[in-house]
Amino acid sequence: MSPTADAEIDALVGRLLTASRALVGVSARSLADVEDTVTLSQFRTLVVLDSHGPTRLAQLAERLGVGPSTALRAVDRLIATGHAERRGSEVDRREVVIETSEHGRALVAEVTQRRRAAIEKIVRTMPAEHRDGLVAALSAFAEAADEPPVDSATSLGW
Repeated sequence: MSPTADAEIDALVGRLLTASRALVGVSARSLADVEDTVTLSQFRTLVVLDSHGPTRLAQLAERLGVGPSTALRAVDRLIATGHAERRGSEVDRREVVIETSEHGRALVAEVTQRRRAAIEKIVRTMPAEHRDGLVAALSAFAEAADEPPVDSATSLGW
């Protein structure tokens, strides 16, 4: 890679770090009213479960990018608070799957709505001519990160 390309990538990474700080702030504020119920990492677990449906522990750990023991601790806490459930798989009775409970789905919907409103407020303050480019760039970024898209049908975001 050329020095110019390296400098461009470095500048882009810096801008993404700044944007990610802003988004983490939005995420933290959206969870503020429920932080005594779930942590940010537990909420991420709920979002992954809610978006993928019933999931084996190994799949969940892989999707979260953590080890199975870390995923199991999060799941156990979510089950204890009534946000997730463990049950036998409909495909293979020997397998156990984890899924969000009705209570967990309601929490994901509530927090996601708050987050969506906060992000919308930020986007509305952006100059209109930058929005299309941002959509394309963020779509490409999410695709490169192998992150499933959020659309108005699923509206999930963590």
